[in-house]
Amino acid sequence: MKPAPHRTLARRCRAWLAWAALLVLPALHAQPVPADTPPPPEAIAPAAAETPPPRIGVATMQPGEVFFERFGHDAIVVVDPISGAATSYNFGFFDPGEADFVGRFVKGEMMYYLVALPFEQDMASYQDAGRGVSIQWLDLKPEQARRLADALAERAKPENARYHYDYFTANCATMVRDYVDLALDGGLQRQLAGRSRGNTFRSEAVRLASPAWWMWLGFDLGLGPYTDKPLSRWQEGFVPMRLAESLTQVRNSEGRPLVLATQPLLPQRVAPEPPEQARHWWPWLLAGVIVGALILAGRRHRRAVAAFAAPFWLLCVVAGGLLVFLWGFTAHESAWGNRNLLLLNPLCLYLLASAWPLLRGRAPLPGFRIVAWAVVACGVLALVIHWLSIQPQFNLQWIVLLLPVHIALAAVLGRRDLPGRGR
Repeated sequence: MKPAPHRTLARRCRAWLAWAALLVLPALHAQPVPADTPPPPEAIAPAAAETPPPRIGVATMQPGEVFFERFGHDAIVVVDPISGAATSYNFGFFDPGEADFVGRFVKGEMMYYLVALPFEQDMASYQDAGRGVSIQWLDLKPEQARRLADALAERAKPENARYHYDYFTANCATMVRDYVDLALDGGLQRQLAGRSRGNTFRSEAVRLASPAWWMWLGFDLGLGPYTDKPLSRWQEGFVPMRLAESLTQVRNSEGRPLVLATQPLLPQRVAPEPPEQARHWWPWLLAGVIVGALILAGRRHRRAVAAFAAPFWLLCVVAGGLLVFLWGFTAHESAWGNRNLLLLNPLCLYLLASAWPLLRGRAPLPGFRIVAWAVVACGVLALVIHWLSIQPQFNLQWIVLLLPVHIALAAVLGRRDLPGRGR
C-alpha cells in the first residue's frame, strides 16, 4: 500500500531538510573572526590558491525490522567543498541477480560492492523504513581528508568496488573503520586495538539478532569457538553502533577529539537496538531436567516416548548435518569446530530409523542401545571439554538442555527388556 501523498511529501521535505543541514553545520561550529583582524601575511596567497578540503563524516544507521537490517549500517559521507554536494560511500550493496549468488552465499564467499551515490538518495530508503540516522563529522587534517576522499573515489570505480564479504571481519562497518584508519595513518587501530569490554562475536550477533528468534537460534547454535574470543574495541567495530561509540573516544593526529560534532538526521521510529543482557545457563538446565524427568516418568508408555523422540532425533539429524556442512564444505570460519555437533549428533540418524518400529511396539534396530548411549557419551564429552576450557565455546546452555534429554531417552528406549508390549 502506498503512503498518502501528503505523508510522502512530508517525508521528502524532512529528508531534504536533513541534507540541507549538512551545509549549515560548519557555520554553527565556526568561531567568528573580528572584522578588523587582518589575515597573516604568509596565508594570503596560498589560501587563495588552495582548494578547501572536503568534509568527512561517518553516517550510522540504526537497526531496522527486516532480518538483514538487524545489525545496523553505516557509510562514509564526503561533502564537496565547492559545490556542497554530499556523496555517500556505502559498502553494503550486493547483487542477488548474479549467476553464482546463491552458491557464494551458501559457501561463505559472498561478494559485496562499494557504491557512491548522492547522500539524500541514500537517506531516503532509511527514512521510509523508519530507521534513525546520525552523522559524526570528523576533525581531519586537510591532507587526510583529501587522501580519504581520493581513496574512496578510486575504490568506488566498478573495477575496484567488489570485495569478499565476511559478517565479522569484512562488512560495511569494518570497511568504514579501515578507511578512517587509513586517513589517520593507522591511528584508529592503535588507539582501539589494546582495549576490550569483553564482548565477543557471538554475544554481539546473538544480541542484535534477538528480536528474530529463528535468527538468534541459528547464530547461537551455528557459531563455533572462533566467535567466543574477547574482542578489542577495534574488532568490535564490526557493529556500526559500536564503531560510532568508539569514534567518540578517539583522538586525531593533533590530539583533539576525532569527532568534531554529531548531527542527528533522522529519528528512529522502529524498535531500538536490543540492550546488553547477561545470559544465564541455569534456566536451560532446569528446562532440560524437567523434560528428562517427564520422559522417565513415562517409561511405561514407550510409544508416547517414541513419539516425542522421533521429531527430537530428526531435529538433531538436520541441525547436525548443517553443522557438518558448514564446517567441512564452506568458508564460514566462524562455524568451524562447533562442539554443538556432539549434542546435535548425526548418530541420531540411526536412532531415527528405529523410531518407526518403536512407535509400533516392536524391537528397534540392532545396536540401538549402543548408539543411544554413544550419543549420551558424546554429550558428556562436550561437557568435559567445556569444563576444561579447551578453546572455550559458549555452549553450556545447550549442553545442560540437551544432555538430560539424551540420557532420559537412552534410559527409557534403550532398556534391555525391549521390545515390550506397546503401551
